[in-house]
Amino acid sequence: MTSAAATLGPASRAPGKASSDRTLLLMLPALAVLVFMFVVPLTLFFVRTFAEFDGTTAEFIDQAKDLLLSQAYLTALGTTNWISLIVTVTTLLIGYPIAYYLTRASGFGVSIVLLSIVLPYFTSIIVRTFSWMVLLGEHGLVNDTLLAIALVRAPLPLMYNRLGVLVGMSYVLLPYMVLTLYAAMRAIDPSLLRASAGLGASGFYTFCRVYFPLSLHGVLSGGLIVYILSIGFFITPALMGGQHDVMIAMLIDRSLEVAVDWPSAALMSLTLLMVTLALYAVYYRLTDIRRLIGAR
Repeated sequence: MTSAAATLGPASRAPGKASSDRTLLLMLPALAVLVFMFVVPLTLFFVRTFAEFDGTTAEFIDQAKDLLLSQAYLTALGTTNWISLIVTVTTLLIGYPIAYYLTRASGFGVSIVLLSIVLPYFTSIIVRTFSWMVLLGEHGLVNDTLLAIALVRAPLPLMYNRLGVLVGMSYVLLPYMVLTLYAAMRAIDPSLLRASAGLGASGFYTFCRVYFPLSLHGVLSGGLIVYILSIGFFITPALMGGQHDVMIAMLIDRSLEVAVDWPSAALMSLTLLMVTLALYAVYYRLTDIRRLIGAR
């Protein structure tokens, strides 16, 4: 019996090993693209930066400390975090009702809403940002409409300030929140809601005590995704923001393009990368991907 089990052991493990080999082969193209398009350029960037630095390691640490504690960096860091938090909350408040409607409704209306969410991705983010600049400009559609119906006497300052940044970023990042919440809500077992209603609970009570807690992992996942993307945003704040709304990505760009200060730009890029990777680690720690997509 023992010899038979030993004989069958490797054969029984062979299918699992073959499956792992196939999975690895399928992942190789994606890993190759990741290495050559992300890891290699990033490594070369830091190698070139540190090669240009003349001095000891202690001097470099002192310069890094001075940069990370400078008023410009701290201001940009505070602005980045504050804008990212507001955008995350805004997209959640707007996206949750939309995702709830998509999961509860049916018919042609759902297809229209989903198409409206996905369709902007077929256009460049620059085009979408410029469209908001046209709408919110001094002589844009919003101000012209408000002036025409006599709600205001002069054009409102809707552009080149924090309001413009928040509107533009919320619009661009809203689909990430909606689609994440939609996937999480689709995974909720409808029988739990019927059981709550069968026990005499009202619709509001069922939503607060059953539906929302079950969708909370979607809220956390969508919030982390939007926040991670927000802290590295560049185009929309650069085009629609004011002089006092400098985010980290914009400060990095100015260090490279204006000051031609590679070490400072590299150090700020490294800190931003470390924060982003840490947040992604939290995201994958908190998010059950199989549950999010409704897999069993």
